[in-house]
Amino acid sequence: MKPPRHPSHQRGPLRVFARDYPDQHRIDRHQHPYAQFLYASSGVMRLTTARGRWLVPPLRGVWIPPRTPHAVAMEGPVAMRSLYVPAARCAGFPEACQVLKVRPFLRALIVEAALGDRPPDTAARGGLLGSLILLELERAAAEPLCVPLPRDPRLRRVCRSLLADPGGDWSLDRWAEEAGTSARTLARLFQAEFGMGFRAWRDQVRLSEAIARLGCGASVEAVARDLGYRGASAFIAMFHRNLGSSPRAYLDAE
Repeated sequence: MKPPRHPSHQRGPLRVFARDYPDQHRIDRHQHPYAQFLYASSGVMRLTTARGRWLVPPLRGVWIPPRTPHAVAMEGPVAMRSLYVPAARCAGFPEACQVLKVRPFLRALIVEAALGDRPPDTAARGGLLGSLILLELERAAAEPLCVPLPRDPRLRRVCRSLLADPGGDWSLDRWAEEAGTSARTLARLFQAEFGMGFRAWRDQVRLSEAIARLGCGASVEAVARDLGYRGASAFIAMFHRNLGSSPRAYLDAE
């Protein structure tokens, strides 16, 4: 589906767009001259650019800098709230896409901004609300929910396969054979493109997939099994190592 038109509802330094989408809905690749902050009050979103995929679970949002081509996919029904920020107001914000934690105060501000103009709303109130949202966004904690995507064609072949089957258990040697190169070369490509090894990148893929499935109601045991772990404890250990909490605590955290 084509992206929605730029919203006309203005909140001071922000423009606000609110829309609900069904499960598996897709918004085609597009870009804006302004920055965008995507937040879903319910549901899970996946953002894709040429350089990576970002998983946006409940209680998180994703910052998209101006003129960044991107596509969005919904996992489960999604109540999307989009904030559009003029490029001139983006100083101090990330220069690349970044998942940010949306704490209760910021969440309440976004919900209020998305309600639209209602008496006794005034231009002054709208300006204050928009400015406060930007201040809270600047303070929001970043979270490592990006799966970087490669440029090298050999690495692309491996990464596409792993993204299609994150539970696969092939070794680096087996993937190197599939890509028509050596394991040493493939390991070097992972480090050069991503700054991490094969296993760390695969963990990011599995982590992203796990959060999407858990956010849609799957059990920890089912997710662990589907992603190639021998038991839930090994999966929980990987999750805790990367995000500092158990899966359920992470998704429920305020």
